[in-house]
Amino acid sequence: MVCFLLWGVAAQATQSAQVILVFGDSLSASYGIPANEGWVSLLEQRIHQKKPGYRVINASISGETTSGGRYRIEQVLAEHRPAVVILELGANDGLRGLPLDAAASNLNAIISACRNRKARVLLIGMRLPPNYGSVYAAKFQAIYPQAAQRHKIPLLPFLLEGFAENPELFQADGLHPTKAAQPLILERVWKLLQPILATSG
Repeated sequence: MVCFLLWGVAAQATQSAQVILVFGDSLSASYGIPANEGWVSLLEQRIHQKKPGYRVINASISGETTSGGRYRIEQVLAEHRPAVVILELGANDGLRGLPLDAAASNLNAIISACRNRKARVLLIGMRLPPNYGSVYAAKFQAIYPQAAQRHKIPLLPFLLEGFAENPELFQADGLHPTKAAQPLILERVWKLLQPILATSG
């Protein structure tokens, strides 16, 4: 009986905890490495230690584009009711050479949907490899600060800042970080997430 009571208390605490929703693509979905070694899992462990009033839900999908994210954001928001959304999308739009005006529109729509649900948003930016052309790459990179300024939300300009030019920290495809890079990603995200958690709720 005691075990059932303790389980009930733990379940209730989990349900009452505020949700941090990670809404991204393969960079957040632990592509090519065990899920428990990805940066989102590392974030979950840190939240458990430092911010027990929150819990992390990873709604990231490998291969996701901003269009796909825009299509499913309302359902995900309704299901999880997050207090905070970490939005990490756009890399696949850029790598596929998709129209950047559409990508920008999709990101703005996702952010608006989150804010309409009273969720705080941390936007994570990406950059393209130089072989995509300087004009296209610059226009792609500008999408993120423009969206952050428009919605007045915090921005991590580049998820892979500090190690993007180190091939040893990337898998064979040259695009996805290895297990060793995940703690580096966590620290970059955590630096901007901390003040959001301090003022949320």
